[in-house]
Amino acid sequence: MTPEELVRDHTIYSCVMGSRAFGLATEDSDTDRRGVYLAPTPLFWRFDKPPAHVEGPAPEQFSWELERFCELALRNNPNVLECLHSPVVEHADATGGELLSLRGAFLSRRSHATFVRYAAGQRRKLDADVRQYGAPRWKHAMHLLRLLTSCRDLLRSGELRVDVGEDRERLLAVKRGEVSWPEVESWMNRLQDEADHAHTTSPLPEAPDTARVEDFLTRARRASALRVLDAHPHDELVQRAEGAGLASET
Repeated sequence: MTPEELVRDHTIYSCVMGSRAFGLATEDSDTDRRGVYLAPTPLFWRFDKPPAHVEGPAPEQFSWELERFCELALRNNPNVLECLHSPVVEHADATGGELLSLRGAFLSRRSHATFVRYAAGQRRKLDADVRQYGAPRWKHAMHLLRLLTSCRDLLRSGELRVDVGEDRERLLAVKRGEVSWPEVESWMNRLQDEADHAHTTSPLPEAPDTARVEDFLTRARRASALRVLDAHPHDELVQRAEGAGLASET
């Protein structure tokens, strides 16, 4: 089974991300698509495992295999968490719907460390651009401000908001280079301080609900295997599954 077939035939959830999800789209904005596919369980019984992620097949499209997606989300990876909270969902089957219902299980105070660490890396790149060219890449500065705002609000409320709402025009002004770098720096520093303070009083739990997510992943894997048992009862891999006792689950 090719990577393209995995995305085409086994996607359980897909959404639009980037500027169109953040409420920052302009006429020239791309449409970034992200998705999650559930590789058929029998593929994991071979030495050649299915890919953990797939780029494409469409332009600006990227997908994760469910287990890898859950692993990154449990680590509170900013890009992955935001996918689960996109306001533009294009597809969600029953398994994808259950994944969405688990959004809260992934969130924890660990997001402070992961969001801030990612933001610090982006800030270093902006500072390097200012030293070398006299100005940052303004689009990147805009998105860093958006990320820091999202982090602060997540820690304050316990909910991850992707759309920038009333901050749209101010952020777009940064993208156009209409806000001075010292003003942008001051804004970033304030957001960082507010996120640090919110971390100490956040309603979020200390750690994500790993057991709940693992239960979901296990059930998804088992259901995938049983579908193969029903459809191809004489297949060699199916016979291995029967030997392992999966058939008794039906």
